[in-house]
Amino acid sequence: MLTRILGPRYLQLAKNWMPTAGMWGAVGGVGLVWATDWRLILDWVPYINGKFKKDE
Repeated sequence: MLTRILGPRYLQLAKNWMPTAGMWGAVGGVGLVWATDWRLILDWVPYINGKFKKDE
């Protein structure tokens, strides 16, 4: 269905850009965690969640 809308040329271009877009997405995700409150985000990761227990 996507081939009929875009055509084979643009489908091939999209396939070629997938690794680059994935890498930029990963870098953006890491940058987001770095720029925001990292502990708020990492509390949702199961393994890391247990390392930073709050002393109450």
